[in-house]
Amino acid sequence: MKNLFQFLGFCFLSLFMANCSFSNINNKIKEKEKPVVISNKSLEYEIIIIDIGFTLYLNSIAKPKNYYSLKFLENKNTIYVANWNMRASNPSRFDPSIYENVIEYNPQVEYGLEVNYKLFNYFQFAEQKYNIRLDQGSRRK
Repeated sequence: MKNLFQFLGFCFLSLFMANCSFSNINNKIKEKEKPVVISNKSLEYEIIIIDIGFTLYLNSIAKPKNYYSLKFLENKNTIYVANWNMRASNPSRFDPSIYENVIEYNPQVEYGLEVNYKLFNYFQFAEQKYNIRLDQGSRRK
C-alpha cells in the first residue's frame, strides 16, 4: 500500500511538473506573439489581430507586400469581408469563436497597400488555420 501511495505521489508530481513546463512554453510563445495592427491613421481605421500564429504567418509564409497589386488585394478583400461578415452575422450557423466581429470595410475607401495587404493575409491565414473558404469557391491565388 505504501508503494502505491509513493507511486501515485510520483505520478501526481510528474504531471504537475509537466503541466508547469507546458505552461511556461505556452507563455513564452504567447509573449513572442505580438498582435498585428492593421491601420491607416489618416482614415482613423484600425484592426488588431491577436490570433496566435498570424505574426509568424505574416513574417514567414505570406508573399512579400508588393507581390500582389493593390487592385487585386482590394478585390479579394471585398469578397472576403462580405463572406466574413455574413458568417459573423449568423453565429448559429457559423462558429462564433472564429467570426467574432464584423469587419467594416468599404470598397469605395482607399485604405492603402498596408491595410489591404495585412487584411488579405489574415484571411489567407484564417482559411488555412480554420480550414474554411471565404472566397466563394473562386480559384486560389
